[in-house]
Amino acid sequence: MRLPRRAALGLLSLLLLLLPAPEAAKKPTPCQRCRGLVDKFNQGLVDTAKKNFGGGNTAWEEKTLSKYESSEIRLLEILEGLCESSDFECNQMLEAQEEHLEAWWLQLKNEYPDLFEWFCVKTLKLCCSPGTYGPDCLACQGGSQRPCSGNGHCSGDGSRQGDGSCRCHVGYQGPLCTDCMDGYFSSLRNETHSVCTACDESCKTCSGPTNRDCGECEVGWVLDEGACVDVDECAAETPPCSAAQFCKNANGSYTCEECDSSCVGCTGEGPENCKECIPGYAREHGQCADVDECSLAEKACVRKNENCYNTPGSYVCVCPDGFEETEDACVPPAEAERYRLPEDEAPGSQLTRKLRR
Repeated sequence: MRLPRRAALGLLSLLLLLLPAPEAAKKPTPCQRCRGLVDKFNQGLVDTAKKNFGGGNTAWEEKTLSKYESSEIRLLEILEGLCESSDFECNQMLEAQEEHLEAWWLQLKNEYPDLFEWFCVKTLKLCCSPGTYGPDCLACQGGSQRPCSGNGHCSGDGSRQGDGSCRCHVGYQGPLCTDCMDGYFSSLRNETHSVCTACDESCKTCSGPTNRDCGECEVGWVLDEGACVDVDECAAETPPCSAAQFCKNANGSYTCEECDSSCVGCTGEGPENCKECIPGYAREHGQCADVDECSLAEKACVRKNENCYNTPGSYVCVCPDGFEETEDACVPPAEAERYRLPEDEAPGSQLTRKLRR
């Protein structure tokens, strides 16, 4: 049954609404919008740092009108460059908070030089100071100075969101990211710092950096005389690869590589490592090489006038240009009539099919 066009469009719209929004399409949080506005303001300060009033008598203008560096003209130039015309949310925030930015510029910037801290954290209360999180800007796990012991990220750090828990960097675990994961060992630990360093690749757990410091060997390694050493899977009694492949050992593992196309079984890469050669190839100078059937003493192409062309592993028999092919020979067109069957001879007739002589 075919849906009506309007119903089909409605169903498609519903499906599109149910699809999860891509990561890139997520709207920025209020804190991110505020931080973005402050970042653009600070960039505007850099862009206008070497400007002046631009009149004919700059010295008189700066003396009479006040310095350009702290003037309302400079502030206006910065504000005009903060938002793209198509960025509705940025322009909305700027329109709502322009008086705050003007007050900071004219009266408060010497007392509060960090615009982000004054504007986004203390005034609008959209963000938190670094190392704090949540509606009340509480200290992250491990303290606001070094959240998560410096080995992880605090959930909600710098925003009014999150729960302050630690998301540890690779190699670290625990509530404060002070413990080492399997595959890492503690190379430094004191009251303030914890450093986890990767074990040797042969170790699943370890107490130091070498293969002799393993507590347990990683898969593909085995303990031998106090050290974890690589297992050569290719030397196993039952080969791990198929008959058309050869085994290549690697640290902790192995790979199966395809034999050369001229091989029937092989011990390594290339035609020189074939166990046997496929039909059409023969051992020559220590490797499987193509047999040129056209150069053998016994002719490969037996019909009269026929040409032989060698191909990899085989050959083809072809009549020369201008010659016509018959069952027994390649013949010039003038002679071809002698080889054709009589017109009254047809498949199923009782006549014996013979070539004319």
